[in-house]
Amino acid sequence: MLVIKREVCGYCGACVSVCPEGALELVDAYLTVDPENCIECGICSKICPLGALEMKNAE
Repeated sequence: MLVIKREVCGYCGACVSVCPEGALELVDAYLTVDPENCIECGICSKICPLGALEMKNAE
């Protein structure tokens, strides 16, 4: 499960551009993830320069 740390996110959109499924969207400086499209590949969390995205295992 992708967790967005909104207090850390700089809304640069780097994660949006690398998402292979188009699951991330930046709307009016607000990052959202579509859980139906997210394949939890973790590319977005690796590219984020601020560490605002984190992959967590669903429990």
